[in-house]
Amino acid sequence: MTLAELSSSLGPDRVWTHPLDGDRRSAAILIDAEKVEDLTDKLTANFGSTPGFRLVILAVEATLPRITDEPKPDSEASTDRDQKPRTIGATRISRDELLEDIDSSTKVNAVYLAMVGLSALVAAIGLIRDQVAVVIGAMVIAPLLGPNVALSLSTILGDTSMLRRALKTNAIGVGLALALALAMGLLLNPDPTTPELAARSHVGLSDLVLALASGAAGTLAFTSGAPSTLVGVMVAVALMPPTMAVGLHAGAGHLREAGQAATLLLANIICVNLAGTLTFALMGVRPRTWWEANRASLATKRAVALWLVLLLGLILLLVFSPFHEVPIADTLADQIELPGTDTTPAP
Repeated sequence: MTLAELSSSLGPDRVWTHPLDGDRRSAAILIDAEKVEDLTDKLTANFGSTPGFRLVILAVEATLPRITDEPKPDSEASTDRDQKPRTIGATRISRDELLEDIDSSTKVNAVYLAMVGLSALVAAIGLIRDQVAVVIGAMVIAPLLGPNVALSLSTILGDTSMLRRALKTNAIGVGLALALALAMGLLLNPDPTTPELAARSHVGLSDLVLALASGAAGTLAFTSGAPSTLVGVMVAVALMPPTMAVGLHAGAGHLREAGQAATLLLANIICVNLAGTLTFALMGVRPRTWWEANRASLATKRAVALWLVLLLGLILLLVFSPFHEVPIADTLADQIELPGTDTTPAP
């Protein structure tokens, strides 16, 4: 594809070129977001080996007059459908934009460690004081968002380097949060019957559904370019609070509750990554070259199979566990007497 062919296919009001120093030229291309990935792949294939080639992707908030695409002939439209991979039909940002957004979140630095520490402290205080708004505040900080989305994206793209960085960053983040929670549990000795804390100590099938929905919604929002705060609340609901519950219970000596909270955390990690991987696949996120695609396809199948096996094991554990779906109200029934309730046994 040459720039002349590109200009003729998009129209003269969509492609502008002007000369630079020597024989170099600069080109500006205005194109819809869902077509960016296909265009960048073609440009990289044609000009990627050219010395001095640089492709910069910028977001455009609006353009006047508004762009209206004319309908293509049936033959051309059918050809496009045959060439493109099947997806769920949603608009998303390009692969390169996803990589740029996510890659920086897999690096361990002072800012990441500070965000994990602050989020952990806020979540712990919210759980101990039974303040839902404070727990949501910890979710907004969302330090574990990037590494978990990176796990799903690296699986889809077969990027082993990103996968290793994401696993390392996740391990460090969760480890730091657990250490802070253990210290706070030792110092504050939280009450395990506090509703917000007790809610993270009982695992049920509804928790798995919540984690699956959170992972899918977070990935969809991420691929559509939604604000990171919105994505963070969706995913962090299943990550930071149960992480802190594990440490708080363990630090206070409530080992049974700590084990149940750890099961909830493991279940949520499995569900978030399974939902994220499947959502990326349905959104049509693919590597650029065919040999990378073959490797990524194998990695995706193995990862999905692993997550499904682990998820099935957890479901069987929950179904046959005697502590399955223990309501919070039942755990407090012997301690709370509601006003106007007659507790005298019937004759």
